[in-house]
Amino acid sequence: MLIPLIIACALFMENLDSAVLSTALPAISQDLGVDPIALKLAFTSYLLSIAVFTPISGWCADRYGARTVFRTAIVIFTAGSALCGFASSLEGFIGARVVQGLGGAMMVPVGRLVLLRSVERKDYVRALSWLTIPGLLGPVMGAPLGGFITTYFEWRWIFWINIPIGVFGFVLATIFIRNFREENPPPLDGAGFLLSALGMTGLVFGVAVSGVGMLAGWIEVLIIFGGAGFLALYARHAFRTPHPLVDLRILNVQTYRVSVMAGSVFRVAIGGWPFLLPLMLQLGFGKTPMESGLLTMAGAAGALSMKFAAPPLLRRYGFRKVLTVNAFLTAVSLGLYGAMTVETPAFLIFGLIFAGGFLRSLQFTAFNAMAYADLPNNRMSQGTSLSSVMQQVSIAGGVTLAALLLELSRSLDGRTALAVPDFSFAFVILAGLALLCAPLVLRLPPSAGENVSGHQENPRNAKLPHLREPPH
Repeated sequence: MLIPLIIACALFMENLDSAVLSTALPAISQDLGVDPIALKLAFTSYLLSIAVFTPISGWCADRYGARTVFRTAIVIFTAGSALCGFASSLEGFIGARVVQGLGGAMMVPVGRLVLLRSVERKDYVRALSWLTIPGLLGPVMGAPLGGFITTYFEWRWIFWINIPIGVFGFVLATIFIRNFREENPPPLDGAGFLLSALGMTGLVFGVAVSGVGMLAGWIEVLIIFGGAGFLALYARHAFRTPHPLVDLRILNVQTYRVSVMAGSVFRVAIGGWPFLLPLMLQLGFGKTPMESGLLTMAGAAGALSMKFAAPPLLRRYGFRKVLTVNAFLTAVSLGLYGAMTVETPAFLIFGLIFAGGFLRSLQFTAFNAMAYADLPNNRMSQGTSLSSVMQQVSIAGGVTLAALLLELSRSLDGRTALAVPDFSFAFVILAGLALLCAPLVLRLPPSAGENVSGHQENPRNAKLPHLREPPH
């Protein structure tokens, strides 16, 4: 499991960055002189950059070698982190986040591709679980670290701490990761890249800037519909060209299709969580960044503890049952966030956030593992590219939706400042949305993805590989 741990350096750096940013949002908005809701652009610009450049990550890895691309991505992400620390305006901060996103677009998907090509299918769940353990240490450490730095020093240092981590990851990748590449990669689909880039940029950016006041309303509508049009053109192009940038035909694989579609719905519901919760704790409950960070780290701790539970749960119950029941439990946890008040004891808040982190991480792990259960090896790069794009677009949509719900609630009450009821309203709506992934999952047969989960629907007749328990 050395390779998953090395690749996890990239996940650690990316997740650490996200965690510290969430905790520091109120301080950054005050320093840059912008509305806290406007900082949704700091999230969406990063996620948009990832979504735009991720589709070419698989092709770049096949063409130039996975190690070469992975190391280059670490350098770009680290440079973007340094630029974030030097930003003095919202526009400059957004630009630096775009640079970070370019690095992240290559770093995480290519790292996952290296992992999938290094282990057997029966070990996917275990490998993916171990891959994310160091990555999850980022949020565990990042939330209190970001709160500590923001409270007692300056928020800019939360980005500069990525520099030594990036150097360490670069060295490890150079020493231990093989430079996997395809012998005869297909030519780059330049037209497809242009259409997909314009489409995702227009759609995500148009929705993200709506309500911020940066552009006139008719321009926002034009950008959104223009982006949707370019995406429709890409879909038409992808089914007509022999080597599309992202081959949509892989959606014919049922387990992959359900994982992408149901997972996208779930991620929209969950995507607003890192944006909403720190703001609610600080602006709604009046807690310091340090107190907020110590509470929100519970979510990462819950996610970390889940990694040991995922393989046995999936082996016993299978993907369909786990994903369906867990969608309901996750929706309940989001609803309980909305029920929290200023009087809610800190230990209860911590417990609710811990449970929510456990449930969300279980759903993500199950969706990610099921996606590759039935894909042939020569479609893995296409599969990781499309899956990563949909994940980032969905999370960006979740942040945007959460911000719109806050703005709607604040406007209906005629207030200029955010209050606790605004966050309660947003969490309840997102809880309802999380349930919508369950009907999509129920279309799967009970035995779906059994070659990965190890679940035996008919154990007397089936001879399926068993997942080994991860070492404790």
